[in-house]
Amino acid sequence: LASAKDGAVVFLDVRGNFVFDAADHRDFLGAVLGTGIERDRIGDIYVQGERGAAILCAPEMATFLSSALKSVRSVPVKCFVEPLSSLRLPPPRRDEFTTVEASMRLDAVASAGFRMSRSKMSDLISAGAVRVNWREGCKPKTLVCSGDVISLRGKGRVEVGD
Repeated sequence: LASAKDGAVVFLDVRGNFVFDAADHRDFLGAVLGTGIERDRIGDIYVQGERGAAILCAPEMATFLSSALKSVRSVPVKCFVEPLSSLRLPPPRRDEFTTVEASMRLDAVASAGFRMSRSKMSDLISAGAVRVNWREGCKPKTLVCSGDVISLRGKGRVEVGD
């Protein structure tokens, strides 16, 4: 990521009291898009529990959102532009496990990695919810190999080991 001095990306700290009205990623994204800006102008949104969220965006969008974003769901919020160095994220959760699959087909490996049936995984792959190495358009019969990263929308990522 770039620093605020570079002008490429800034960290917008959206603060509110979400103790009694919890908000998720969709709620923050909806509130941001409700201000009239397009999705491609906003980067990642990290929900920080009952405290609010961290939004990565272009400096001009941070300035606009600081004045335009007044609430998320029914919770009033305040926005502060902060340096990227103050952004604190929890480390990603990692689980390691070993499985033996009959083949290195995407549907077989992904179903083991995300712990769901192979037929359900095939449906998700066909629907476009699965990416291999951040590429869309995979088919269930696609062969994966060691080092490939399989992403399932809304569920996370699996890295194929040896």
